[in-house]
Amino acid sequence: MSAVPYSLKSYNTFQIDHSCAELIHAESKAKLISTCLELYRGDQDFLVLGGGSNIVLTEDYLGTVVHVETKGVEFSEDDEYHYLSVAAGENWHELVVTTLSMSISGLENLALIPGTVGAAPIQNIGAYGVELMQLCDWVEYLDLRTGGLKRLTAQECLFKYRDSIFKGDLLTCAVITGVGLKLSKQWQPVISYGPLRAFEKGSVTAKQIFDCICNMRNTKLPNPDVLGNAGSFFKNPIVSRAVFDSLVENHPGIVGYPMDDDSIKLAAGWLIDRAGLKCLKVGDAAVHEQQALVLVNMGQARGKDVTQLARQVIRAVAGRYGIELEAEPRIIGANGERELADD
Repeated sequence: MSAVPYSLKSYNTFQIDHSCAELIHAESKAKLISTCLELYRGDQDFLVLGGGSNIVLTEDYLGTVVHVETKGVEFSEDDEYHYLSVAAGENWHELVVTTLSMSISGLENLALIPGTVGAAPIQNIGAYGVELMQLCDWVEYLDLRTGGLKRLTAQECLFKYRDSIFKGDLLTCAVITGVGLKLSKQWQPVISYGPLRAFEKGSVTAKQIFDCICNMRNTKLPNPDVLGNAGSFFKNPIVSRAVFDSLVENHPGIVGYPMDDDSIKLAAGWLIDRAGLKCLKVGDAAVHEQQALVLVNMGQARGKDVTQLARQVIRAVAGRYGIELEAEPRIIGANGERELADD
């Protein structure tokens, strides 16, 4: 292994300037498989990285980073559905744009979510009323223990809010190689969030929803190419109806969205904003002035600045509302993933 460190600044959307001991570009599925198996069987530390939009690097990584750059989208259809078979290294937003250009609807609510297709199932990406689990047909992964490829159905992926089997039982032994999507030809628009409510269900088009969401995201969320960030840093906490009713009594105006099981999803950005934390800074890491759910790199932030800031936000929200926020991004230290509280 080379002793020359490789900068990872351009491989993470926080633009944090840490390095790794070795960087391997996996441009093909065969190379991705052979590289990961060689490292795994050699008992070497390695990190599989897609778009780098869901990580915070807190130290130089002492192992090998395998950058997934596989490409390819295959389309098929029957009378009821469009089927997509997508390589893990494909850019998610570009996939959304491609489907719309082919008059295939269903992905428009997930526009401008950063990252790659292979990363999408891991935390069951979602936005504006749509989650990947509703559109996923299957996920193919390399089982590092056996060296073989396996395919799970959407049900077998154990999807939940920002969660899946790939963050649980398969956390250390799976490398996603491809994702299958199943999009109904009987498209039904999802317009239950924010400005989307202004549309008429019977006349709105997928392109109008796409344009509206892109405009919202570009207005509310900082461009990571300009201001480093990992998108929404905290999960929206889910509480019982009873807890929500109690919060409403003490904090009128608190924002919550009913879930199918009668629980309530709270707006974490509202909690952070109303706790007076907008623009809070640690070093060059800050709570974004326009969207409190986003932590940003103002220029020269270290990963440890970001994690310290995140812990301050969590403590402040817990102290004010009794609600414990959870971070979405993975925290990566010198030897791999670690807990936010341990950094």
